[in-house]
Amino acid sequence: MGCLQKELGLKVGIANRGVVHHNTEQAVPLDDWFRIVSETNSFDYVDKTPLEEEINLYRKCSEKYDLPILCGGWFYTIGADEHLLFKHLENAVSLGTKFHNVQIKAKHVDGYDATNEQIVDIYLRASEYGDRLGCQPCFEIHINMWSEDFLRIFEVAEEIEKRGVPFRMTLDHSHIIFKMDNDFEMNLFNLSQNIQNGSLILDPYIKGNVAQRLIDKNYVNMLHARSVIPNNPKNIMASHPDGSVGRGVQYPFVKPLKGQFPSAWDETKLEPWKEVVRQVLNYHCKVESSPLKFISTEFIPATDYGEGNTYSLLCNSIACAKWIKSEITLRS
Repeated sequence: MGCLQKELGLKVGIANRGVVHHNTEQAVPLDDWFRIVSETNSFDYVDKTPLEEEINLYRKCSEKYDLPILCGGWFYTIGADEHLLFKHLENAVSLGTKFHNVQIKAKHVDGYDATNEQIVDIYLRASEYGDRLGCQPCFEIHINMWSEDFLRIFEVAEEIEKRGVPFRMTLDHSHIIFKMDNDFEMNLFNLSQNIQNGSLILDPYIKGNVAQRLIDKNYVNMLHARSVIPNNPKNIMASHPDGSVGRGVQYPFVKPLKGQFPSAWDETKLEPWKEVVRQVLNYHCKVESSPLKFISTEFIPATDYGEGNTYSLLCNSIACAKWIKSEITLRS
């Protein structure tokens, strides 16, 4: 399927989370991490927001290995972290970063649920500042954040666009697909009720599904690529301070070796996740105004994801990036 209107112009990167393969291995110096990633010849950029004291080191490694830091991201609490968000945008520009992924926590610093009005306000302020500096904030769909209540995204986006400002988002559809047929997740944010009354569809093969709706609204500026399956296994290899195990928002893209992953692995179950990637690329191919520019592979060692497992995050990122690039080639 060729894309007749335009060159797709997409870059595929890798998130830096401080490890090469898994979180139980010995840490490697940052220079070695960049060298290893560079030698794979699989990625166009690195996705990272360094700590203030690490910026110069990241800049040095980025330049040495010709891996620009084009995207970054962080999580923020309304009422406490506005200054940090603006500072990160300033730092991003100094590194040549073009997009900053923004996760806004579900709770205000005072303990109540952050309101739509507060999300709109911080979005407008961050967007205006980022546009002026040259780094665009993209608000992400993500568990434990305001946007885990998926229908709120449309409400907030509508209010923002009423003001003549485009709503820019990062689509990480792993946070959608892992909830499919997942009894625990169905109890959160009225998910079961919204599915039953037809206001929300998770299945990417059904017309009007939430991922396709977000894509068709022209919201998706950045895609995070971390594979999952419907009813994704919980991450029983790691637990939160309260004792609960990881919610399970990561599934190996390639078959793990024996003992690296505690659940059965079935490649065919990845298809719903892959289908959304295809929908994103199809839309970008067909719609001249599509704002999509970056796709960051994001296999990570955090509790709700891959912590405690020993399959290679790097090898999964490479395989995922190669698959995505092959899908891009099919449309070029």
